[in-house]
Amino acid sequence: MAKQEHSSILEALDVKKVTWYHVTTVIISGMGFFTDSYDLFVISLVTKLLGRIYYHHPGSSSPGSLPDGISAAVSGVAFAGTFIGQIFFGCLGDKLGRKRVYGLTLVIMTVCSICSGLSLGSDPKTVMVTLCFFRFWLGFGIGGDYPLSATIMSEYANKSTRGAFIAAVFAMQGFGILAAGCVSLLVSAIFNHQFPSPAYMVDPAASTVPQADYVWRIILMLGAVPALLTYYWRAKMPETARYTSLVAKNPEKAATDMSKVLDVDIEAGFAKNDQARVSSDEFGLFSKKFLRRHGLHLLGTATTWFLLDIAFYSQNLFQKDIFTTIGWLPSAKTMNAIQELYQIAKAQTLIALCGTVPGYWFTVGLIDWMGRFKIQVLGFSFMTACLIGLGIPYHHWTLPHNRIGFVVLYSLTFFFCNFGPNATTFIVPAEIFPARLRATCHGISAASGKAGAMVGSFGFAALVKAVGMKKTLLIMAGISFLGLLFSFLVPEPNGKSLEELSGEAEPEKI
Repeated sequence: MAKQEHSSILEALDVKKVTWYHVTTVIISGMGFFTDSYDLFVISLVTKLLGRIYYHHPGSSSPGSLPDGISAAVSGVAFAGTFIGQIFFGCLGDKLGRKRVYGLTLVIMTVCSICSGLSLGSDPKTVMVTLCFFRFWLGFGIGGDYPLSATIMSEYANKSTRGAFIAAVFAMQGFGILAAGCVSLLVSAIFNHQFPSPAYMVDPAASTVPQADYVWRIILMLGAVPALLTYYWRAKMPETARYTSLVAKNPEKAATDMSKVLDVDIEAGFAKNDQARVSSDEFGLFSKKFLRRHGLHLLGTATTWFLLDIAFYSQNLFQKDIFTTIGWLPSAKTMNAIQELYQIAKAQTLIALCGTVPGYWFTVGLIDWMGRFKIQVLGFSFMTACLIGLGIPYHHWTLPHNRIGFVVLYSLTFFFCNFGPNATTFIVPAEIFPARLRATCHGISAASGKAGAMVGSFGFAALVKAVGMKKTLLIMAGISFLGLLFSFLVPEPNGKSLEELSGEAEPEKI
């Protein structure tokens, strides 16, 4: 090992060139987000299948569908668990350490993914209740991944590429959404090939072959695979120096752990130098000093994430309904249940490939050059413009020869959501708060986002039914514009150390 050139561990972390350790940390943390997004968004692909399996009435001329209340519960219950998990694990990460609770989230996600697919019962109600129960706890585990992954990555990264590394972790969400579509395509194609149902064209009751019940279960259970594969590597990760040195006050362990990360010999005295450089005024969450320094920051990160997720999750979870409304997807009466799943998955996969995934990686490539604030404002602005462009001439887009234009503009809303606030609202809360409150504040901000997701998942269908799709799209545009306004409460973290941003590096004021 080389000798450390700096007398401070935190300074060394801030200027350390990109190493293979940084890359592996992105992969290990990112696979959690891959799993998170797969589990959260895959449910939107199978809800129509669940309705056709469990709520088809014998003798009816149309396929079955989930009642509105049950559909909202199945789609949104995981967000309720995520909301609680983000706050719980965020606080726990600041109390016990990031690494000590990091692996627990994966265990919960693995077990609950499998159990969601095994939801059993003698009647539809029992199956739905069991499914909702396990998806709630699945969401609880997913919730822990948000504050812990963001905080760990921010505390390992150097200040010049920190934004790109945190964005890369979050960008795995795009691949998770894409994987959900691809897995659904593959499984539905296999089952439809093995068990076709041509009889449906004569008898609607034959639209759902018995094997369809295996399809949604397999798709949900496959979400356990990436979480299970990542657990070993998470267990081997050392605690971050910023937690060990500044919060746990254990300079010896900080020096030992960071010697491996930085690949240099570090003395415990270097961690003590960090403690001397950082203010020891440990004001509490929501104390007067916290509110004076960071109150508006927390309000900004929480409100922008809340407003973003209303629009983001409404559009993601109800893509199938939007595409059906404009006639881009064939009528359910023309397909058996597995064929319908295939068509829905194909539409989601196309949107993910054309808009969602590229948006995330544009953020990764440009965030440390443009800055967080510019990308967030740009994203909210274009989301507002695209949703207005969809909403005002909505009836124009429903005409058969204009549907491609609708899909292109709709894809752009996802592109600028992800090359914009969907990434930056995740990144900034991991940078601007003190180390001892960083995971907690990120958890609060993320939980505000999931409150928005619950509003979107439970309210979107009701809103469309009440005012129609045109007005709903315009309301989403208004919500995006509000997000743009609240963005001005959030500081620009670009190029600064975490201690500069949080105010911890300032001399203590008497």
